[in-house]
Amino acid sequence: YDVYLAHVYLATTAPTGSPPSPPSLTHPPPPRKLTSVKALSESPGLSSIPSIYTFPKQPNHEPVSDTKEPIPTIDFSLLISSNPDERSKTIRELGKACRDWGFFMVTNHGVPERMMKAMIEVCREFFELTEEEKGECEGKHVLDPIRYGTSFNPSVDKILYWRDYLKIFQHPAFHSPSNPPSFSEIALEYSKRTRGVMKEIVRGISESLGLEDKYIEKASRLENCLQIMVANLYPPCPQPELAMGLAAHTDHGLLTLLIQNDTVGLQVLHKDKWVNIHPIPNSFLVNIGDHIEILSNGKYKSVLHRAVVNDRDVRISIALAHGPAADVAVNPAPMLLEDGQNPLAYPAIKYKEYVELQQSSKLDGKSYLEHIRNRGI
Repeated sequence: YDVYLAHVYLATTAPTGSPPSPPSLTHPPPPRKLTSVKALSESPGLSSIPSIYTFPKQPNHEPVSDTKEPIPTIDFSLLISSNPDERSKTIRELGKACRDWGFFMVTNHGVPERMMKAMIEVCREFFELTEEEKGECEGKHVLDPIRYGTSFNPSVDKILYWRDYLKIFQHPAFHSPSNPPSFSEIALEYSKRTRGVMKEIVRGISESLGLEDKYIEKASRLENCLQIMVANLYPPCPQPELAMGLAAHTDHGLLTLLIQNDTVGLQVLHKDKWVNIHPIPNSFLVNIGDHIEILSNGKYKSVLHRAVVNDRDVRISIALAHGPAADVAVNPAPMLLEDGQNPLAYPAIKYKEYVELQQSSKLDGKSYLEHIRNRGI
């Protein structure tokens, strides 16, 4: 009902910005389709956001714009080098990045810059479609292969996020919206190239843990990995200090590879401070997901991150989340438990089940991973 009132308020606000009286309703209205944040942001005379988008102030973890400790950078060309010394050094750097940050930039990855820019542009074109055209991609279930929507999960979100999204399963079966017409061709090639980068990074992570280079690949059945593209649109917000693009969360799966346009908005929690991330041009921003934490029995931990918004520029980000095969039950690598110093911390759970439960809930930090950890072995 609050959502309904918020949208009635916005739709009927006079150009002067003075709010009308709320409609007189004896009973809550029937459920109605949520307006996209893009449509809200483009409403004439919008000078404030409806209360349903207003988050309480968060006194802890105040954001900082810079840090003397730069986010780690991994040179992909050295990670796959035939020179054993170069590769060993890069694997050590990769392991340190996973331990210290959980996030790192990947440069010299071989994916053409024109392809990355084309992917961003075709996602922009999708969000520019009419509400009716985009609505054709609206899914009903979190595991639907194509889903367009707003916020994160409006059915349980008490406060809505200033964000529209398009989620598409790219592998093992490829899906694509029919519009824009070029989306399918661009996304198919981009997702293939990105999976290749992901597999090499996973091999490096496996070795950095002291495991055989293809241990994680085999244990996760990466040939059938669940690859999900998430395109995010964060329109300008008239009161960015009150809204959130996405609250603090970690990602399911093994690795997420992210690209974005030139607008900064991602913040990572590092040493109890929120750090603004400024990506290197033509690079991937990579973060480890909950299932690397599970596989490593907590040696490498997924890290909280969030999206903030601004009052000037549109931000578009495209994340490719890579997980194990949907039916794989993920558990810690037995070799990491052999010394007896590291008791088993996580029970096995099928990846599909984990994704479904996490995505059906509200965003709440690492709550679901902690639930898995604490529910008993």
